[in-house]
Amino acid sequence: MAEPTPNGAASVAPASTPLLRIEDLVVHYGLGGGPFRRSEHRIHAVEGVSLTLSPGETVGLVGESGCGKSTTARAIVRLLEPTAGRILVDGVDITHLDRKALRPLRRELQMVFQDPYGSLNPRLPISEIIAEPLKIHRQFKKETGRARVDEVMSLVGLTSEYAKRYPHQLSGGQRQRVGIARALALNPKILILDEPVSALDVSIQAQVINLLEDIQGRLGIAFLFIAHNLSVVRQISDRVAVMYLGKVMEFGSRSQVYTHPAHPYTRALLSAAPVADPALKGSRQRIILRGDVPSPADPPTGCVFHTRCWLREQLDNPARCSSEIPQLVDATGMGQSVACHFTEYTGQAIRPKAPTGDSLPTTTALAQ
Repeated sequence: MAEPTPNGAASVAPASTPLLRIEDLVVHYGLGGGPFRRSEHRIHAVEGVSLTLSPGETVGLVGESGCGKSTTARAIVRLLEPTAGRILVDGVDITHLDRKALRPLRRELQMVFQDPYGSLNPRLPISEIIAEPLKIHRQFKKETGRARVDEVMSLVGLTSEYAKRYPHQLSGGQRQRVGIARALALNPKILILDEPVSALDVSIQAQVINLLEDIQGRLGIAFLFIAHNLSVVRQISDRVAVMYLGKVMEFGSRSQVYTHPAHPYTRALLSAAPVADPALKGSRQRIILRGDVPSPADPPTGCVFHTRCWLREQLDNPARCSSEIPQLVDATGMGQSVACHFTEYTGQAIRPKAPTGDSLPTTTALAQ
């Protein structure tokens, strides 16, 4: 059963009332004045993103660098002020709450940052870093505060010997465990994970992903997991949203997006993902996207992907792509939302030609 979203989109129906609901979120940056800049120019970082996140669920947010993933995350936790739209946490609209009213709700919504070293105070020992949110929110009790710090350290796989160490004395993976422990200290319902493994070695990435899955299984926390690594997102996510230039291009269950990708951009992304089995490498051809990603200061009219879309010129009415903004809608009735005017052309039964010199991979090959 598909759940309609405020902009007419449909997503996989959550198991219960969403913990987090984002409705048509917009974030614009002003470039400011100056001799070479006009003050009216703005960066369209996020443009109408709508998502839901249910208890115990992981939603993956994936896309190229600069597509607006991290800006979306920072706006959700109100580190950035949204230009428009609504953010609801457990049914409470936090979009325009002042800092005093927002503080109690911050305990429910915590964030793990991409750079584990840059997000930790280098002057504090690990135990104090983890205790800091408890003290800020006046949850650090003299009798139980240290016990809570020890508890979350144990939960992330750090023994008590690390309590007096400083961030520079830890490895990258250990620092990220500290960041996760700090986020868990207040016992939140939602974790926003902004590329939490991208700065780590591959073997350490696997350890942190396994740790997050174990924590979610124990505590039932909901994750919004942001990454550009398609393999990592596939492993940990229940549903996946694909972003391009500030917009969600496709949103559906993991199996839908990875096995039957419907948007031309999603198909191109998946065709570029590494193949673990060398025997399958030759069976999959790349879809090469021509041209550069447009500037978010001057996004294309109509569909923002139309300037690089390998499908557009094969359609009967390609002008529609540059003149009309496609809505994120469930075109199949199966809960897989796609923002494309010609979704029917991207389905499994249609095999349009891929860009010159490249052939279109089948959905079976894409899923490998």
